Amino acid sequence: MPVVSVVGRGDSGRTTLLEGLIAELTARGYRVAAVKHHAHETDIDTPGKDSWRHWSAGAYVTMVSAPDRYAVFRRVERERTLVELAEEAGDVDIVLTEGFRATSPRLIEVVRTERSTVPICDPEELFALATDVEGLDLGRVPVFALDDIAGVADLIEDACLGHADRIARGDGER
Repeated sequence: MPVVSVVGRGDSGRTTLLEGLIAELTARGYRVAAVKHHAHETDIDTPGKDSWRHWSAGAYVTMVSAPDRYAVFRRVERERTLVELAEEAGDVDIVLTEGFRATSPRLIEVVRTERSTVPICDPEELFALATDVEGLDLGRVPVFALDDIAGVADLIEDACLGHADRIARGDGER
C-alpha cells in the first residue's frame, strides 16, 4: 500500500495541504487513510467526555461507537511504526500522513515564506515540494504552488496509485 507523508516546519500549511489531498483523492474515487504523527504523549480524546473518563480510570482499550464511525484508543508498550499503522488502516488505496519524516518512503515538504525559505529535508529525500517561495529549485524534485492540490494529487496518482487499480475496483475512468 502506498504511503505519502506531508512534512515541514510548524504552521507551514502541512495540515491544509493534507486536507486538500484527502478531499481531492477521495473525489477521484480513492479510499484514503490519514495518520497524524504526534511526537509527544497527548490526550487524543476530549477531556471530560465519557470515553476520556474510561481511559483516565485505567481502561486498557476504550472504544467509541457511532452509527457512521468508531474510534479505538489502545494503550501500547511502544510507538507503532508507520508500516504497522498503514497495515492497520485496512482496505484503503493509500495512506497519507502528517509527519513520519524519518520513516516515510515518500515525503512532500511544505515550505512557506512566513516560516522559512529553506527546506528542512535534503532534496534526495523529497518526492515533491509545495511552496510559495519564488524560484525555489531542488533539481529533480517537482515543485508545486501551495494551492496546487490537483497538481500534487496528479503526481501521487501517477506515481503511486495507477489507473488500473481503480478499473479493477470497478470505479472506471475519471
